[in-house]
Amino acid sequence: MDDAYFMKRALQEAKHAYTLGEVPVGAVIVHNSRIIAYGHNLTETLKDVTAHAEMQAFTAAADTLGGKYLNDCTLYVTLEPCVMCAGAAYWTHISRIVYGADDPDRGFRRLNGKILHPKTELTGGVLAEECRYLLYDFFSKKR
Repeated sequence: MDDAYFMKRALQEAKHAYTLGEVPVGAVIVHNSRIIAYGHNLTETLKDVTAHAEMQAFTAAADTLGGKYLNDCTLYVTLEPCVMCAGAAYWTHISRIVYGADDPDRGFRRLNGKILHPKTELTGGVLAEECRYLLYDFFSKKR
C-alpha cells in the first residue's frame, strides 16, 4: 500500500462529508500500514469551527493508541491543513503528513511551514486533481 491508496481512503471520507453538506475534506491516520483513524469535516453538523477532518482523526487515533502522541503515524488529508490543524499536528508529534490539494489562501504553508514539529515529514500533491475537483464541485453547487 502506498500514498495513493491511503489518499483514496481519505477521499472516501471527504465524499462522506460532501453528502452531509460539509466542506468535503477527509482524513485517515495510518500506523504500521494500517488505518487506525478516520475523520471528515463536521463543522456544520456539530456547529463547531474546530471540527475539521484532521482534528476528528487526531482524536480517534489518540483514542486507538491510548495516548496523545502519534509517533510513527502518517496523516493523509485531502486538503493542505490549515494553521489550526497544523498546530494540533505539532502537538501530536505525528511523523508524517501527506496532503492532496494545496490551499494557498488558508493552508499552513503560507507561514513557510514553520508550524509543524521539526521531525514531521511533509508530502503534498498526492491525488491533488481528485481532491481539488471534489472541493470545486462542492463550492460550484453552493454558489
